Amino acid sequence: MAVHDDCKLRFLELKAKRTYRSIVFKIEEKQKEVIVEKLGDPEQSYEDFAASLPADECRYAVYDFDFVTAENCQKSRIFFIAWSPDTSRVRSKMIYASSKDRFKRELDGIQVELQATDPTEIGLDVIKSRAS
Repeated sequence: MAVHDDCKLRFLELKAKRTYRSIVFKIEEKQKEVIVEKLGDPEQSYEDFAASLPADECRYAVYDFDFVTAENCQKSRIFFIAWSPDTSRVRSKMIYASSKDRFKRELDGIQVELQATDPTEIGLDVIKSRAS
C-alpha cells in the first residue's frame, strides 16, 4: 500500500506547526494508496473529531490531544487511531489491518496508538486515561 506524500506533509504540519487538530486518512483501494480524507481545524473538539469517523467504514486517524497533568502542566499527545467498526466490510478490515504498521511508520512522532471497533473504545475518557 502506497502512502500519498500529502499524508506525511499534513502530519508534519499537525506535529510541528499545529495547523490541524486531527487528520482522517482513507485507503483508496483502486489506487492502492492511503490519502488524506479530512483535516480538522485547531479549534475542533474531540467529540467533533470522533463524530467525523464513518460508522461503517474503516479509517486511520491522527488526533493531537491537549491535556493538563495532575501537576498542572499543559501537555499534548499525538494519538494514532485505527478505526475498524464491526459493521465495515471484512475485506476493508483486512486491508486496513495489514497496512497499518507500514502506514504508521511513515508518520514519525505518534505517541499513543488505539485500535477501535466502536465509539466507546475511543471515548474521551479512554483518550484521557491513555494520554497521561
